[in-house]
Amino acid sequence: QVQLVESGGGVVEPGGSLRLSCAASLRIFTLHTMGWYRQAPGKQRELVATMTSDSITNYADSVKGRFTISRDNAKKTVYLQMNSLKPEDTAVYYCNLNLINVQRNYWGQGTQVTVSS
Repeated sequence: QVQLVESGGGVVEPGGSLRLSCAASLRIFTLHTMGWYRQAPGKQRELVATMTSDSITNYADSVKGRFTISRDNAKKTVYLQMNSLKPEDTAVYYCNLNLINVQRNYWGQGTQVTVSS
């Protein structure tokens, strides 16, 4: 089983930046999609950004132009660079790995991001 360990969350002021990291315990060789989701208090979990195994990216309209998803294959790590943070970005952020052929999802433990003055 693949384990995903997240880090990088914290408290920042509006306009600040954070970089989230998600390290996988195993290198993935099969077709997959990796991404970031978030869940704010009292709201449903929503997609933030995704990246396919052939590096096609997709972003929620609310974060496009501010957030960037990337990966370092050597480190088996996925990143989410968050710039120009807004209070509405406050949420628990979850890393996700979807294995296409077996239709199985793996989730990180979640990391809290709080944007407040």
